[in-house]
Amino acid sequence: MRIAVFGTGAVGGYFGARLAQAGHSVVFIARGRTLETLRKDGLRVESIAGDFQLAAVEATDAPASVGPVDAVLLGVKTWQVPEAAAAMRPLVGPNTLVLPLLNGVECRDQLAAVLGPGPILGGICKVFVFQVAPGVFKHAGIDPSIVFGEWDGGPSERVSRLAAAFDGCVAAKAVVPPNVQTAVWEKFLFIDPLSTTSSLSRAPVGVLRGVPETRALLVGLMREVLALALARGVTMRDGIIEKTLEHIEAITPEATPSMQRDVMDGKPSELDAQTGAVVRLGQEAGIAVPLHVAAYGALLPNEQRARGTLRF
Repeated sequence: MRIAVFGTGAVGGYFGARLAQAGHSVVFIARGRTLETLRKDGLRVESIAGDFQLAAVEATDAPASVGPVDAVLLGVKTWQVPEAAAAMRPLVGPNTLVLPLLNGVECRDQLAAVLGPGPILGGICKVFVFQVAPGVFKHAGIDPSIVFGEWDGGPSERVSRLAAAFDGCVAAKAVVPPNVQTAVWEKFLFIDPLSTTSSLSRAPVGVLRGVPETRALLVGLMREVLALALARGVTMRDGIIEKTLEHIEAITPEATPSMQRDVMDGKPSELDAQTGAVVRLGQEAGIAVPLHVAAYGALLPNEQRARGTLRF
């Protein structure tokens, strides 16, 4: 397949590299130092499944020079989605698939507003990977997978074709669930409460899950997300909160979510796409989410400072 990775950060860089390693034609849409490094030195993955180097990769900051591709993997930050959707138009032809790999539950609608709903799949990824340096990505945990499917459910030939592209990949598995909306919201029920609690406490996972008060906050935030999902008509598995807590218990104690790291570093974060999204969608659905409202209010001033809209 001809695949474009739009946004060559940790997630896009990792999965794009695995697809290129398997022999697919992959072009990386990047900019700045990452683009310079990809053009000069290629791309390197340091992985618990085995390190590898792609000495030469195709990379550009001009999607129009590439033209329509079979699939676009979107790996930008959540607040960059509207801009990215407009910029990727030259990559999207009549048969192109667009697969977002972002945290959050609003990305598909944002992409569809620019590109139309036709090309957009629902999707999430599961991997613990971070960017060590421009063009260098470290896979440090979790069996990496991409979960995707048609938003309205049911099998399709195009989803099967994309899934088959991962058959030859090392440490990159494609999973097509019965209901991708459930998969997206269950991932959100994991990442939003964890990111929100850790950003407030500024503590690693092992600490916040072990202190009764922060653990209670974590569970309360999960319950609000679950109530919101059910109010929106999303099917969620029985016992999903308990299953999610089991997953959190298995995380390395020193781990920190990316949102927390950005907050602590004074960088723009995914606050609006996670905590803020629950506040907005709760208001739309008439669902009370008081813990999210309080957390969003507490974190918002520093987020605004990081984005340059507030000085203090």
